[in-house]
Amino acid sequence: MVFIVLAIFWALVISLFLTKIRGRGAKWAKLFRIVTVVFSISIFTYWFIKESSVGIVEDSVALQIINKLPQPLDFYVVTLNDSELGKVIDTRHIGNIRPEYYRIEYLKMDKSDEYWVAGYLGKKNLVYFSQHSVPNKNIDQIIEIRNYINQSVKLSELAKKQVDEFNHENIKVGIWITLDFLLLFLNLILLIKNRK
Repeated sequence: MVFIVLAIFWALVISLFLTKIRGRGAKWAKLFRIVTVVFSISIFTYWFIKESSVGIVEDSVALQIINKLPQPLDFYVVTLNDSELGKVIDTRHIGNIRPEYYRIEYLKMDKSDEYWVAGYLGKKNLVYFSQHSVPNKNIDQIIEIRNYINQSVKLSELAKKQVDEFNHENIKVGIWITLDFLLLFLNLILLIKNRK
């Protein structure tokens, strides 16, 4: 996604510079600007719909996390690769789960038999960590969080590092998307203004 966001950013920057072209190349510049704006809107619309829809992943394991603690916790799931020891396949943010509520996430476990669950109180305070294996991928997983535990200090440090990298990457992508939206808005306004 980062590559697409950066490509859209540079196309929109070029489109802004092309607003100054007059004369022979103005027709091609306007065509490039229109194509860039339509392409950008299409990509962001598709991405928004894809991220907003809750879909069941085929050949996946349903993971239900139930928070029985008196405080809301922010949960992450880290899926590990079986073939490469300690190699992370995927990190997912399950969300902030209130007391006596649950969330369901569908994990793609075709290359993995193990996942970790990390629970945060606030942004940096890791208060729950557990390691889980999936012996049968046809049975859904249910985890009730009843205690503040850390099953492995060494593994929880690895999980914390992975979650920090995941959050850092999301912040970086968020900044680029914000810049893309700003440039998209400017290009759209300039296209409408020039048409009048």
